[in-house]
Amino acid sequence: MPRMLPSSDSSDTWPKAARFLEGALLFTLIAHAAGMVSMAALLLRAMPGGTTADTAQRIAYIANHPWLWRFGWFPWQVTALSDLLVGIALIRTPWIPRTPAVVTTLLTIAAIVPDQGGQLLWTWHGTTLARRAIESGQFGDYLQFESHIFQYVAGWAPAGYLAGALGWTWCFATARIWSRGLTWLSIATWIIFGVATAFMFLPANVRERATVATLVSAGNAIAFVLLMIWLTWVTELAMRRSRPTCEHGCLATWRPSSRGLIARGCAMLANSRLARAIGERLPILAMASDIHDVVYINYLVEAERLAPLVQKPLELQRLGPDGRYAMFTLLTYRHGSFGPLLFGPLRRMWPSPVQSNWRIHVFDPQTSKRGIQFLTTAITSMPHALATRLLSEGVPMHVPAAAHVRRDLDGNIEVMIDPGNGSAPDVKAVCRFCEEPALVHPWNLCFENWRQMLAYCVPQDRALCAQPWHRRVVRQEIELGIPLEACQPLAAEVESSSARAIAGDAQPLCFLVEKVSFQFFGELYDARR
Repeated sequence: MPRMLPSSDSSDTWPKAARFLEGALLFTLIAHAAGMVSMAALLLRAMPGGTTADTAQRIAYIANHPWLWRFGWFPWQVTALSDLLVGIALIRTPWIPRTPAVVTTLLTIAAIVPDQGGQLLWTWHGTTLARRAIESGQFGDYLQFESHIFQYVAGWAPAGYLAGALGWTWCFATARIWSRGLTWLSIATWIIFGVATAFMFLPANVRERATVATLVSAGNAIAFVLLMIWLTWVTELAMRRSRPTCEHGCLATWRPSSRGLIARGCAMLANSRLARAIGERLPILAMASDIHDVVYINYLVEAERLAPLVQKPLELQRLGPDGRYAMFTLLTYRHGSFGPLLFGPLRRMWPSPVQSNWRIHVFDPQTSKRGIQFLTTAITSMPHALATRLLSEGVPMHVPAAAHVRRDLDGNIEVMIDPGNGSAPDVKAVCRFCEEPALVHPWNLCFENWRQMLAYCVPQDRALCAQPWHRRVVRQEIELGIPLEACQPLAAEVESSSARAIAGDAQPLCFLVEKVSFQFFGELYDARR
């Protein structure tokens, strides 16, 4: 095997990511969403101003379904916990100013006391009073209790939470996790919350009117929808602080090749750090494809040119005298029924897009595991691209305007990727079969012969990438099993501004693999010490 030297550009520096804050924001976003669903499905029919106008029916629902009533409030108890965790996370996050973080947490605690106390009484003593009211036909005691508790739960508690939300605004705005659009959204959301809450402090004879209760419920419903948007927006901005946009890799900007609404929506989703954070937590399906006509275009490049592209703490595999060189490869191919393994014979119904992988060779100095790091990838299937980008770390997928790998009547192979106006790479190559070439400078400085070059380039059973915000390296284990005898030399004329930006004036060595049975099994993680 060729001699490889470690990269001199090694660093153990990891950016500080507020993982507790990010997790708390994601948790409270999910908790609020669950609370809204629970409110609509289980609680509104029994609440003043809710979906049931008849008082007897409201009380009967609580009396006859006490555990549904208690279960309906459970997501809101989790939401209160999540708000408290956000406050603690704000205090623990170094780049959040300490004073607003502490004030916000104290205001949140002040809101939790009447909120959770009122819910506890309503879900236990309230169900007892509701049962007695239905049995006796006398609703006075329950309604008096409900009026008192409802003011705590829908008045005093929201007033405290509103103060806490203003504290959130204070924290994130002073930490510069903010935008002009978020300012306007905050104004609208907190005003609506404030107005709906203010109704609860009107005189009792006014507050208990059906129209007022309905206005309170409607105002809170609108405000909570806006709050979900606010939380999503803030979480996205907070995550972008530790996951900044890069020129290469999964955090490179996805730019659609067309300007339609669907394409723009897909781009927004593909560029979302929050969507990727959710995708990280979802299970990954094993995938398979019967690949055809894999065209490898390989460049031997000055290592110092490629070293800045390596994600820390990975290091570049260096080749040749004094580790002067490193290999960069772009390979393009046609999938054959690219889909989940679990589909079995039905996988043939899945599409067969064209894909192009642009990669460099790296290793993990902690585990000594070798693999490749993708600089960019492109595929002609939008669903595949989105799913891969959001669910599979380390595969920075983009969608070109057009791409193909095809043979002409003379047996030549043409490779084309047209990015259009999008962010996919470009390449146009015409390849002809040829005899096994003799290695020339600088290839002969790194490899003794053609076969040794293939033995280094072809095995690709692992992809590596870094997740600094989780302090870990991600390994994607795949299986190709390509015999070196299957690699057919090609003479190629290659035009690619994207490749030139990476490899400069280096001249490529090319070859073809006609068939590959591809299987992807999943992702593994190596935590940093």
